[in-house]
Amino acid sequence: MSGRELFLQYFQQAREEKRTFLLEHEAAQVCEGYGLSLPAGSFAQDKEQAVSIAQELGYPVVMKVVSPQVIHKSEVEGVRVGIANEEELLESWDSISASVMSHEPNAEIRGQFIVGMAGEGVETIVGLKRDDTFGPVVMFGIGGIFVELYKDVSFRLCPLADSEVEAMVHDVKGHKLLKGFRGGPEADMEALKQVILTVCSMGTDNPEIASIDLNPVRVNENGALALDTRIILG
Repeated sequence: MSGRELFLQYFQQAREEKRTFLLEHEAAQVCEGYGLSLPAGSFAQDKEQAVSIAQELGYPVVMKVVSPQVIHKSEVEGVRVGIANEEELLESWDSISASVMSHEPNAEIRGQFIVGMAGEGVETIVGLKRDDTFGPVVMFGIGGIFVELYKDVSFRLCPLADSEVEAMVHDVKGHKLLKGFRGGPEADMEALKQVILTVCSMGTDNPEIASIDLNPVRVNENGALALDTRIILG
């Protein structure tokens, strides 16, 4: 199934449920349908499925709550990273559920998204917003926990040529981190460029998308992985 077909399938489900966003495992599948690289992962509806998925992926793993009422998982303590074994996995399932319910008592917890841990790299952000006048606008910057602090980002209208992507990346002061800053390995710039171009394509192909947020996209010498995916519907 193509990325567009996957998106339309989940878009219809979201509309039927009066959701304004795709659940993360839905967004992840759409991104993968467009060829983006993400850590391996699966949606678990119960603890038994979570244990099976974690065993298949191999520890350590990350667990993220899946709920139609929760867009920003970190704000409700709905994420656990570095889960090292089955005992920690089961404890994390219970603690995440308790934390989410304490913040959102009416939340429907459908399960947990279990994903493998990613390697080291430079954390960047790639996003897209739909402007009423200009259409889809793509954003790139240094991401992770620093995006709100430094606001070191650049913007371009979609669609993009390769040369525009290179200029966009170089507009960001932190791009030096991608060039092997202080002796570190140089990041795979071609893989990063493809992420930016793909996000542009997703916005152009799907007018139903209001915004896309991939934060962080962890880039190293081996490629670029989107660790967190969010798709908001218009």
